Amino acid sequence: MTTQTAPFRPTAFGPVDVQSQTRSDGCVILQSNVPLAPVPRCFTSQLVKQAHAAPAKGARVCVARRTRDGTWQTLSYAQVLEEVEKIALALLQRGLNAERTLVILSENSLEHYLLALAALHIGVPYAPISPPYSLVSQDFGKLRHCLQLMTPGMVFASDSSAYARALAMIATEFPQAEIVSGPSEQSQGPVPATPFQTLIDTPLTPASAAAVAEAHARVGPETVAKVLFTSGSTSLPKGVINTHGMWCANLTQIMQTLPCLTDSPVFMDWLPWNHTFGGNHNVGLALFNGGSLYIDDGRPTPGGILQTVTNLHELAPTAYFNVPKGFEMLVPHLRSDEALRRTFFSQLEIMFYAGASLAQPVWDALEDLAAKTIGARVPIITGLGMTESGPSAMFANWPGSYSGLLGCPVPGLQVKLVPLGDKTEVRYRGPNVTPGYWRQGELTATAFDEEGFFRTGDAVRLVDVRDANKGLVFDGRIAEDFKLDTGTWVNVGVLRGRFAAAGVPIIQDSVLTGIDQAFVGAIVFLNLSACRELIQDRGALSDEAVLAHAAVRGAVLRAMHTLASGNVGSAACIRRAVIASAPLSIDLGEVTDKGSLNQRLIRQHRAALIEELYAPRPLAHIICLEEKVT
Repeated sequence: MTTQTAPFRPTAFGPVDVQSQTRSDGCVILQSNVPLAPVPRCFTSQLVKQAHAAPAKGARVCVARRTRDGTWQTLSYAQVLEEVEKIALALLQRGLNAERTLVILSENSLEHYLLALAALHIGVPYAPISPPYSLVSQDFGKLRHCLQLMTPGMVFASDSSAYARALAMIATEFPQAEIVSGPSEQSQGPVPATPFQTLIDTPLTPASAAAVAEAHARVGPETVAKVLFTSGSTSLPKGVINTHGMWCANLTQIMQTLPCLTDSPVFMDWLPWNHTFGGNHNVGLALFNGGSLYIDDGRPTPGGILQTVTNLHELAPTAYFNVPKGFEMLVPHLRSDEALRRTFFSQLEIMFYAGASLAQPVWDALEDLAAKTIGARVPIITGLGMTESGPSAMFANWPGSYSGLLGCPVPGLQVKLVPLGDKTEVRYRGPNVTPGYWRQGELTATAFDEEGFFRTGDAVRLVDVRDANKGLVFDGRIAEDFKLDTGTWVNVGVLRGRFAAAGVPIIQDSVLTGIDQAFVGAIVFLNLSACRELIQDRGALSDEAVLAHAAVRGAVLRAMHTLASGNVGSAACIRRAVIASAPLSIDLGEVTDKGSLNQRLIRQHRAALIEELYAPRPLAHIICLEEKVT
């Protein structure tokens, strides 16, 4: 049996039944014929439901995280609800509301989880802020912007020592905000802070419990649940409003599309909760379905992946969510460790990636490893969505998918395909779509078209114009594309994906150049650890020497030749490249905390590199397609 002939593990998927209507204006409206199922009133009504279904304190795990001694600290649904109600009372006593909101600066943790649920339970909007805005930024420009929009009455930092610089700024510029710190052994910072335990220790009397219940009863679909800040075309984040109705509708849509996730799933997850993938999709699906969420303190980094591997040795997920880089870094460990493979694939029903395209070699490796381990392939799927759609708008919810296939709309969502030049933009209208941006009316006004569809800026195309059930594929970003001097459009998103796939694992990402030029160039950002492994360097060389090594340069050149091997036109190959040595700047908006590059701003800030790419006689460090691969 080969990988290609191996069956897929039986997995419960929802029906695919899409209606398509082509209008006289050239737009196409897609919508599922499956009606949207009933949607819960608010997010934490599901917490109450699950806690009442399993009241014993030692019952099913709701959430867990490793302690410093390596053991798992677990909380059942009943324990979570008990602590959430006490923290909610503390927030009520402090007068938190839509004008005095909650802001969370920290990484994923049990304290973060409980505090967020407490705010949700009584209708206090909260915003989880990207940790690099506090820990990496030197000027706190993005953090200050977010705080000014949120007008916080409380700010939580899990470790007041690590966040000391940011908290000092907050104490000076936002004195109305009470600062709350995490466990005392982690929090010895200089800024006065209320210990998190103080909130949990708030005594619940019959009268105060009634006040919490009354506040919870007032929370409805229109109540703002959270504000998720996302980077835009400028360096300042936009605050995407997530209402309870929007979030609950999207979780219902996902459950109808992927019923395999509805029976007490087990997730091992690192994805940050300040992003919609981790914070809305994964946290929400676990809680809504009585599942167990194990917080993974690992990351898709050379050091962080080791923690992830340790965790996956112990716990078998029923679904595994990650970004493509995470899967790429997991594959070598799965190859070399039979025990890890057997645990990882034992209960796994789907692997789900988002954020970028999954390179075909990584995809093939995952299918091959599954087939050799359990005798079947595990479906690998993705979809399309964004923070503004809660996040999920469509899924390729069937086995036998392929990289770039986005699938079909979720139940209850209307998708409009709008021709724009030689591209087709996808737009959304439905109960899972944001009402707008928090206290940013001008941005909200321009985000929707005249029919109330949200303008995504994503370009797509139908796999088969005669059969919408075959789904859509990604076709880049509308705003990123540009023309060469021949008038030929460069599809930036697609070409970047192909270049990265051709250069796995050396090429991490790239910025494409060539606006009004004769050919496409690239500023290339490399995976430094993969480069060191390629040249078998164990730290003796400087970063600059590694990036300038002939073997590294050769790997980039081979990727360029791979792109050009199909006799493609000028817009589908890269003729010159330069390896970037200066790190990306989060303060300048070149990169988001999740690693997404802002093509426009990087081209603006690195104009000197672009001049070198297009010099009549290229300098020695410029990699040219005409060079021979050695």
